Amino acid sequence: MDDCANGCGAAKKPHILVCDDEVAIADLVASLLEREGMDACACYSAAAALEQFAEERFDLAILDVMMPEMDGFELCCRLRAQTDAPIMFLTARDEEADSVVGFTLGADDYVTKPFKPRELVARVKARLRRAHAGDAARSTQEACARGDLLRVHGIEVDARAHKALLYGEALPLTPKEFAILHLLAQRAGTPVPARDIFETVWGERYDNAAANTVMVHMRHLRQKLAAVDSATTFIETAWGVGYKLVRGEGDAR
Repeated sequence: MDDCANGCGAAKKPHILVCDDEVAIADLVASLLEREGMDACACYSAAAALEQFAEERFDLAILDVMMPEMDGFELCCRLRAQTDAPIMFLTARDEEADSVVGFTLGADDYVTKPFKPRELVARVKARLRRAHAGDAARSTQEACARGDLLRVHGIEVDARAHKALLYGEALPLTPKEFAILHLLAQRAGTPVPARDIFETVWGERYDNAAANTVMVHMRHLRQKLAAVDSATTFIETAWGVGYKLVRGEGDAR
């Protein structure tokens, strides 16, 4: 009998590693997860799990503690050195000391046998959601650090992804409107002359007709912001100077 079940190929669905030396339990857990739309790989030894983990990317691992040759605690240590993916222990050992050891080694959850299938699946889904939220937060932080993401007064402008959000809701901006909002966000709190806006966004020389072009695009941009929040003024006109994206109270200066 192989130490890892067939069908362990990568998938776009959540990819879960299940490791238990009791074949029936490993297969049962994998089957439960697959019925919930996940892709599960059942391994029957720690060595097989390590080998599988080296070849594929997993979103979460479920490990038995009591296994021969290498127990789940050591396996957890080795996996944690390779990944930040959530790790759950599934074991018959329910002593408090064991759970403390597991969490100390980097595990995220501890489920004792016999387990309730619905509870196990619910915990797996919860860990996946938290991990996804954490990845999104890290991605946002990295984008901010690169300068790709600007946040002003509830508005997020992501230059790399070329998208803009207001309170998390996507703004349906044209390329020119996006470029204007991005420029205003870069200089948030400071009036940007219409000349600078036109010559930066359109890349052409500014004239009287250009002033009207900027004014029309600014009106459309304001309307799209107002469609999400009509009670707040996001873009102010600095008469004789230009346009300013208003900072929120919590925005960094």
